[in-house]
Amino acid sequence: MLQFIEFLGIITFAVSGIVEARRKGMDLVGVYTVALITAFGGGTLRDLIIDRTPLFWVANQGYAILILALSFGAFLFPGLSRVSERAMLVPDALGLGLFSIAGASFALDAGTSPFIAALLGTATGVFGGVMRDVICNEIPSVFRNRYLYATAAFAGCWLYMLLIAVGLAKDPAIFSGIAGVVCLRLVALRFGLRTPGGD
Repeated sequence: MLQFIEFLGIITFAVSGIVEARRKGMDLVGVYTVALITAFGGGTLRDLIIDRTPLFWVANQGYAILILALSFGAFLFPGLSRVSERAMLVPDALGLGLFSIAGASFALDAGTSPFIAALLGTATGVFGGVMRDVICNEIPSVFRNRYLYATAAFAGCWLYMLLIAVGLAKDPAIFSGIAGVVCLRLVALRFGLRTPGGD
């Protein structure tokens, strides 16, 4: 189940990387590089911290091959460069939820404490996007007073772990945690919820 969740997160974030790279007018090499970094960045950081080897994408070469195919496909659909940032909000929220909960679950399996698992889950969800924005010469969106983003991931990780603690089976807890992240992120966008200090 976790591998399937991870797969869905990879696809979602790879597409966001491809769209951003096409907006910047990058060639195939640039598009593929940005897509790889967006899709693999957070999970790689997590795996390095918890000493999980081989890295998840090294152990599954199909991920990198699939992203290469998606990158080629981007040039068959020139309209991708005109996809608005707003249109990517729901897919991005889904990717955030998928990666965050998968990251927290892998961290717990590695024996970390719940608080560290929540931090690693959040890092898994946001770090790829941070690297994407840096490479695309943008201030990372997570640092631009955006509506709840990392906070949504952090809260969703705690929801997932709370449900596990009260005895809910792992799969329903995973889906509930993902739904919690996505819903909190979308509610924040709809009603303008920000962390304290956000303008």
